[in-house]
Amino acid sequence: MSRLQTELSEQPVALARLLERQRERAVEIGALFRRADVDYVLIASRGSSSNAARYAQYLLGRAHRVPVVFATPSLYTLYEQPPRLSGALVIGISQSGESPDVGAVVEEARRQGRPTIALTNEPASPLGRAAEAVLPLEAGEERAVAATKTYLNSLGAIALLFAASTGDDGAHAELERMPEAVTAQLERSAVDLARLETLAPIEGGTVVARGVNYGTAYEIALKVRELSGLLFEAYSAADLMHGPVAAVAPGWPVIAVAPSGPALESMAGAIRAVAARGARLTVIADDAALLDQAELPLPLLPGVPEWLSPLVAVLPGQLVALRLAELRGADVDSPGGLSKVTLTR
Repeated sequence: MSRLQTELSEQPVALARLLERQRERAVEIGALFRRADVDYVLIASRGSSSNAARYAQYLLGRAHRVPVVFATPSLYTLYEQPPRLSGALVIGISQSGESPDVGAVVEEARRQGRPTIALTNEPASPLGRAAEAVLPLEAGEERAVAATKTYLNSLGAIALLFAASTGDDGAHAELERMPEAVTAQLERSAVDLARLETLAPIEGGTVVARGVNYGTAYEIALKVRELSGLLFEAYSAADLMHGPVAAVAPGWPVIAVAPSGPALESMAGAIRAVAARGARLTVIADDAALLDQAELPLPLLPGVPEWLSPLVAVLPGQLVALRLAELRGADVDSPGGLSKVTLTR
């Protein structure tokens, strides 16, 4: 078994460990969101952490009714002209905590007297030391280059901050049930992926989602690119229909992520549109009608609250990425030209 496969299977335990160890800490950190001088949330991140940050844009924006925006790290590093951050609560997300540009945003925020939070698997890292408050991801050691359990625990940490900062006991209760849901989804998707060979060979593809799973589409596309070298791109369903759908030709692979919830109707329309263009559809959903339209249906287990659906919807995508890489004979633990820690300035 590859290291990546091992780490995929460790995700339920890693998530349970985060929820058990960091709930009280999340409550303490959650108080920062309620400061009277916080008008918006600014997030600095790269790679898979940016896909988790897309989840935070939806979840934290809905929780606190404030804008949640992405930082522009090059303003802090390359151009040395950081913006004024009055009103900001700044969050740095980095699994390793080593990214210099993410750290630079947090350091500048501290210099300007703004509250800062680090979400990292390495609390003693430069990012952890730079931030006022640290929420450790508790994922354990991750040796494969492609992030799996650190990504899932980044989502879990954001969900934990949502529940803690709003004081929502019901949300906490729903979150506590997610390790069991992750276990069940991994088991189910491993069986479904036996049919993936029907999609091979392929040269690229498109991943589509919307709403809280917008980041899920980006993470699945990233995992496929990292592991197999196939060119997969991600779009929201709305953006896809504003032009890029023209590139979906007959036989082009499309992965649609469509859990039940407010985005379902929009996703159903996008799925109909790409099906009409002859796309080869893989559908990750809990809706029987949508699954029936897929060449490769990947059912989601029912009953997961929509706000937590990214924690399970990404799992079939991780397994798709793994299997496509295996079919191409790739080294899934050390994809060519990539390293575990990427230092960008």
